[in-house]
Amino acid sequence: MGTLAGAGSPNGEIFGVRGGWHHGRVDVDDLYGLPLDRFVPERTALARELRKAGERERAGEVAALKKPSVAAWAVNQLVRTQRRGLAELLEAGDGLRAAQGDVLAGRGDAQSLRAAVERERLAVDALTDAARGLLGSEGQELSDTMLERVSDTLHAAALDDDARGQVSGGRVERELRHVGLGGLGASGGGSPASRAGKRPAPPKPGSDGKKQRADRERQERERAQARTEARATEREARRRAERAERAAKLALERRDKAAAALTDAESELEAAQAAVSDAQAQLRDAEAAVREASG
Repeated sequence: MGTLAGAGSPNGEIFGVRGGWHHGRVDVDDLYGLPLDRFVPERTALARELRKAGERERAGEVAALKKPSVAAWAVNQLVRTQRRGLAELLEAGDGLRAAQGDVLAGRGDAQSLRAAVERERLAVDALTDAARGLLGSEGQELSDTMLERVSDTLHAAALDDDARGQVSGGRVERELRHVGLGGLGASGGGSPASRAGKRPAPPKPGSDGKKQRADRERQERERAQARTEARATEREARRRAERAERAAKLALERRDKAAAALTDAESELEAAQAAVSDAQAQLRDAEAAVREASG
């Protein structure tokens, strides 16, 4: 299984994907399906309603929910609107993992691996195109970087079980990235000696034997080519992951600082609103006293 760089939804035991805690106008899961600019005000309103209802612990949990990044928001909307496309992506991911495992086990060939890679790529591209429309309708920037983050998250969902669980829940907060080749490393097929023991028996002399040797040599070349391509892909993915992890670390630090500032600001806002209510009540009492004295 690969490594993920990014963050996903909160603990599912607190807020179930299909059974989120509901109060008032929206529930927790609904927040992730709203237009992106409505997430914060609706989250604040939901937390306020919970506090008024005496559910202070849950109010705190709701207030701590992170607003999704633009790319994560787009993926969450794809989960809600592109169910067939998502199902095709997951099936293509399963096929690609199986093809990768076959190559390293000595059973697969380059042609099968390329076909599986192409199917997964087409599934990712189709969903990314759908995300382009979603982002455009929200007035968000349609940069290549933004769409690449959507694609990376979809690719991670296709090949990594943890990412798949987060994406399928429709509450991704930050884009995800798959590092490695999924099931490729998990199905290595044993040592070279054990793999050699599974090779076909030596061919019999004659023309049939020559054909068998030629076929076997061709298959060996295809497998060697597939392994070379897979390892090159892994090296490039690792380099990209290292760069992404450094960027993610900086982004997480900025996010934590912003979250702390937001919590302080919300507390100050609540205190200020309470002070306004008290002042207005005192003003009404004073006005009533003035009217009585004047009468």
